[in-house]
Amino acid sequence: MKTDLTDTTSSKINKALVLGRRAIGTPAVGMVLTLVIVTDEENAYDALKAANEASREHPSRTLVVIKRVSRSPRDRAKARLDAEVRLGADASTGETVVLRLYGEVVDHAQSVVLPLLLPDAPVVVWWPVNAPTDPANDPLGALAQRRVTDTYAAEQPIQELTARADAYTPGDTDLSWTRITPWRSMLAAALDQVVCEVTSASVEGEEFNPSVELLAMWLADQLKVPVRRSASAGPGLTSVRMETSCGPIVLDRPDGSLATLSIHGQPDRAVALKRRETAELIAEELRRLDPDDTYASALRFGLERLDEEAATTAPEVVDAPVEETVVVEEAVEVTETAATAERPAKKAPAKRPAKKATAK
Repeated sequence: MKTDLTDTTSSKINKALVLGRRAIGTPAVGMVLTLVIVTDEENAYDALKAANEASREHPSRTLVVIKRVSRSPRDRAKARLDAEVRLGADASTGETVVLRLYGEVVDHAQSVVLPLLLPDAPVVVWWPVNAPTDPANDPLGALAQRRVTDTYAAEQPIQELTARADAYTPGDTDLSWTRITPWRSMLAAALDQVVCEVTSASVEGEEFNPSVELLAMWLADQLKVPVRRSASAGPGLTSVRMETSCGPIVLDRPDGSLATLSIHGQPDRAVALKRRETAELIAEELRRLDPDDTYASALRFGLERLDEEAATTAPEVVDAPVEETVVVEEAVEVTETAATAERPAKKAPAKRPAKKATAK
């Protein structure tokens, strides 16, 4: 069931929701939370599709806030709110309200959203793109218990991670962190199978992927060892290698779906480690609404500290010139020895016969 409202208000939208529920025969509200999606027109369809799939696990009222850009000064001065109310089969297991804001109302989106929130239910705000630098201080983010961003969609993902660390507030999270949950679980399970001390680690993945940096910071923060990063063709994360006192532990995923876990002294095992869709990531984030302390600890570890500690390793780079010098010196000694051996030996001067002493 769809209801289009043009130049409307929050009060009329609430009335349309009540009438719609009665029309489809479900007057009771069975939603467990309110999911607010702040996006643009280009990404609204994909974000709403992911939210509808996630609502099968978490029935929620989904409010899609689309801030329309006005082209002329006259349009920017005129405030208008259009809404599309979806119920029943058109909204999966929850309720969906698509809000399109025009003119001056764009700067007051929280005033439109606040009357539409479910009473006594948690609020989650998700920015698929163009997330604010400080989500907790954003007018819409201030209404929520959890604030979900995605640094992978940022123009400069690595720099965005640093900004997230500086502005972190309990309740913030990142889908780039959610993407590495299976990796973290697999690596933790691998370490539980051996009694060894990890000495160093390395993470390999596609360039400018914040998940690579987050996984490296998590390993460095939890294991207290230097962690190196290297670029690959992808997709996403491709390999993690941990050097231990019992031998290396390698988790390799070259194709983005099937990974191989190699532990020294044990046979290799194939594990399912496919790249997940956005709907699965959002569903995972909605399972827990309390602050993610592990994410906060890894994020605050810092990229600069990660680079400094990684730079202290790699003895092969430091010792290589010394080894070459030794080889050269040994080669010189061998050459000199060979030259000495080939050089003909000088004949020793013949001893003159001793003169007999004159008899007295």
